[in-house]
Amino acid sequence: MGVGVDPTGSPETILVCVRGNSGSGKSSVARELRRRHGQGCALVEQDYLRRIVLRERDRPGGAAPALIGQTVRFALDHGYHVVLEGILHASLYRSMLASLRNDHRGRSLFCYLDVTLPETLRRHLTRPQVDEFTAEQMSGWYAAHDVLGWPDELVLPETTTLEDAVQAIAVTAGLPQTGRDDDVLPVVP
Repeated sequence: MGVGVDPTGSPETILVCVRGNSGSGKSSVARELRRRHGQGCALVEQDYLRRIVLRERDRPGGAAPALIGQTVRFALDHGYHVVLEGILHASLYRSMLASLRNDHRGRSLFCYLDVTLPETLRRHLTRPQVDEFTAEQMSGWYAAHDVLGWPDELVLPETTTLEDAVQAIAVTAGLPQTGRDDDVLPVVP
C-alpha cells in the first residue's frame, strides 16, 4: 500500500494485526509472536486499552479506536515492530485499521482467526477468564467470519494450531523470531 495522509513508522518497522472473536486464540498468538521476537516489539491489546485504560464498551463513536490507533502509531514511530490484537470488529475498527495500513511505511499484515462459535465456547472453558464472562455474553459478541476482505488479509481456519499460526504470521509478515525466554528488560530501581 502507498503511504497515506499521516505516514507512520519506517520502512523497517513491521505491523501485525491479529483479529478474531473472543476465545479464538488471538491473544495467545499475539503474545507468542512478541515473545519469540524479543525486545523491540510492542504488544498493543485492544482489551487493555478499551476495558482497563478507558473502561469503555465497544460502541460506535467510542474513544477506543482512536487510542488504539495512536498507541500503534507511537510505537511504530519510535522504531518498534507492533503486534496489535483484539476482536476489532470490522464495523467499528475498519476505518482505523485501514488508516494504519495505508499510512504505515513498513510491512503490514492483517490476520483473522476464523473460529466458529461452538469452538470459541469450547476454548473459553480452558481460559483463565472462564469466570469473567458467560457463554451467553460471548454469543452476543460473536461475529461470524468478520474479515476485512482485503486481498492480502491472512485468514487462518480454526484447525490452525498455535504453533502453525505463529509460524505462518511471522513468515508472511517477515517478523524475525529471534527472542529468547530470558530476553527481558532489567529492573531499574
